[in-house]
Amino acid sequence: MKRMFVAFLMVACAFAQKAPKPPKNGLYAIIKTEFGDIRALLFEKDTPQAVGVFVNLAQGVQGFRDVDGKVVKRRFYDDTTFFRIVPDAAVQAGSPDGTNTYQCGIKIKDELLPGLRFQPGSLAMANSGPDTGGCQFFITIASMPTWNMKYTVFGQVVEGLDVVNKIARVPARDEHPLAPPKLIGVTIQRVGPAPAEKPKK
Repeated sequence: MKRMFVAFLMVACAFAQKAPKPPKNGLYAIIKTEFGDIRALLFEKDTPQAVGVFVNLAQGVQGFRDVDGKVVKRRFYDDTTFFRIVPDAAVQAGSPDGTNTYQCGIKIKDELLPGLRFQPGSLAMANSGPDTGGCQFFITIASMPTWNMKYTVFGQVVEGLDVVNKIARVPARDEHPLAPPKLIGVTIQRVGPAPAEKPKK
């Protein structure tokens, strides 16, 4: 009887250790890839413009310029790729034609806050200079202090950093993966109530 009780306790402890913690309240992006899912908490209070554009593009309610130049509305990130891998630094996605020169016709101002620094799993807007963020994003695999205050960090990976690292290990030449990992789609999920809106002055 004692042995059975000890065995029960061991199984219960093992289950308790493996049981994932429930996510805290907030807005999340679930980035589905061929290697698994990446869950990122979005900084909707700190970087509302970047989060707003990212969420609207993911949900298909934000118009953008397609590769043929026409303005369309559809789920932007579905069936795209991680088209750029910066060794020991980051993986980048958000380009229907698989290049970092693609322009989606959206430009948002940088939201650079001293407290939002690059660490492993930072989700940030790619840009080609100040106030040129739009639709392309990247996720860091390491701390990148030289990038602080140069790119808008609008989220943090809370689950799936191992997936980011798998993507980063895909063979690449000159930052171009030989077989670009698939980005299947991005789903937006809210946990708990939405934050209270600030009263208008």
